[in-house]
Amino acid sequence: MNKLDKHGSRKDSMTEITDYASLLTVGRQQSEPQRFLFVFLQASLPDDYTDEDKQRFDSGQGGELQAVMCVDKNLDELTDFSALKIESEQMEQDWSLVLVACLAGRNADFPSAEEAEQPLKAMVQAVQNGGDLSKYLAFDKQGELLSFA
Repeated sequence: MNKLDKHGSRKDSMTEITDYASLLTVGRQQSEPQRFLFVFLQASLPDDYTDEDKQRFDSGQGGELQAVMCVDKNLDELTDFSALKIESEQMEQDWSLVLVACLAGRNADFPSAEEAEQPLKAMVQAVQNGGDLSKYLAFDKQGELLSFA
């Protein structure tokens, strides 16, 4: 089971990723065009939860994660977190947080949607299998950067 704590940050050689806007900035600084991979997750309590589990969950920590939808987008299709949230809400699927990864292009070309398919599946499988999600960035519904503990 993956656990979340708020306010994680990642560093790139040029810019620290502290929020969604800085993630997009880092994406623009890369030598090859980036395709962003998003897996939207819903957090819930397991069937056999304890009172302690419920208290932690109610405070925004713990719980089980389930992938509810995923999408890939070229960097030039992305603007800000509120636009991503609005677009996701059009799918009418509730979510608690979103995992983000990037796929680099080649020869100044964005990766294709077909090239993004397997990495997206791998992200979903990591969630389903309770795998290590620390290699992905994660944001809550308010756009706060999260880290897995």
